[in-house]
Amino acid sequence: MMEPAELAERLGAHFSDVQVARGEAAVIVQPEELHASLEYLRADSDIELDFLSDLSATDWPGSVPRFWLAYQLYSIRLGHRLRVKVGLTEEEARIATVTGLYPTADWLEREVFDFFGVVFDGHPDLRRILMPDDWEGHPLRKDYALGGTGTHYRGGAFIPPVDQRGM
Repeated sequence: MMEPAELAERLGAHFSDVQVARGEAAVIVQPEELHASLEYLRADSDIELDFLSDLSATDWPGSVPRFWLAYQLYSIRLGHRLRVKVGLTEEEARIATVTGLYPTADWLEREVFDFFGVVFDGHPDLRRILMPDDWEGHPLRKDYALGGTGTHYRGGAFIPPVDQRGM
């Protein structure tokens, strides 16, 4: 197993933005570089990141890029991990699917699509996975209303829904 600093040093020859933070190695790539980067990380026998263990997203309204995707890769044989990050603008919240490289991306990409609205071009079955099919919006976007239900108490006290409370 390679330590994060050693992995980052090795990857520095191939990637321009390699970081080690909190004991974890990460590379940042442009959206158009994602597929080729993942192919390289999977095929290189010294790195061999052959398992996509997770795909997550974050939303940063008002920032460019607005959305960040984090692909968590693991080498089953070598035992090391790497995070590959890619930023997407609000206007272009879409990227090519990686289901051909990592079959686990199928459901992971569907979850990010469902909760954040990021479109994965070429995905074999891109549809909601947890929310009802007719649900409007993407509930993990930070501009999505919190919603909720007002709570009535005996004696007439009332607490409004979270998104209607005054500060």
